[in-house]
Amino acid sequence: MTDRNQDNTNFPPFETQDLRANLAAFIGEPFRDPVAGIDRPIGQFKWGVYAFFDYDGEPIYVGQTKEKISTRIRRHLTNQRTDAVAMSVLDPFEVYEIEVWPLPEFQETSAGDAQAKAHLDALEDFIYQQAIERSTFKAVLNEKDPPTPSVKIIAPPSRRYRIVSDDVYKIRSHPDFRIARRALIISRLAQVISERKVQGGLRRVMLTQAKRLQWLAQRRYEALGGAASVETESGGSVDD
Repeated sequence: MTDRNQDNTNFPPFETQDLRANLAAFIGEPFRDPVAGIDRPIGQFKWGVYAFFDYDGEPIYVGQTKEKISTRIRRHLTNQRTDAVAMSVLDPFEVYEIEVWPLPEFQETSAGDAQAKAHLDALEDFIYQQAIERSTFKAVLNEKDPPTPSVKIIAPPSRRYRIVSDDVYKIRSHPDFRIARRALIISRLAQVISERKVQGGLRRVMLTQAKRLQWLAQRRYEALGGAASVETESGGSVDD
């Protein structure tokens, strides 16, 4: 008889526990707040911009927050409470690294402050355009473009962090796993699009995901020999 204390159904899956542990380590990382003159956990900064990167170092999503960096990132990656995850725009399984740009100067500023919001929007647009420029596909998976900047900004210091352990990396980094995962996400997104009246942003996301799938599948195919790896059908009856 199985000991209840050893019953794995009482615990989250290993990969879920791994993500939560690495995410907690990241948001607890000390980051300098030059305004207050102290180091504070990076997740405690209220205002900021973040970007997600996949296993190839490709930027895949850019967002902003004015509620707290830790709260926003956790919503994306651990509890599916954002439209991006719920509608299969963003797949948490694809996220290998996170980079954040905190805005310490607005730490005590209310969420409705127009000046702070203009600065945040401008920073998001800057990181978004930078991500697109550095992307192999000249695109990321955002459904919407950031607001047009109304102020000029200089990007503040950032912190980039890997949120996947070596054990999970061995599982998720394999190209065949990633190809299957991308195909699954595309099918889910296509179903969402077919069942709802959607804007062009979701169709752009599906197109970008399709390009990412084709690129990875082609790279895998060629790495295994490409056309030379394809067998020639032997002669015989059509029933063979």
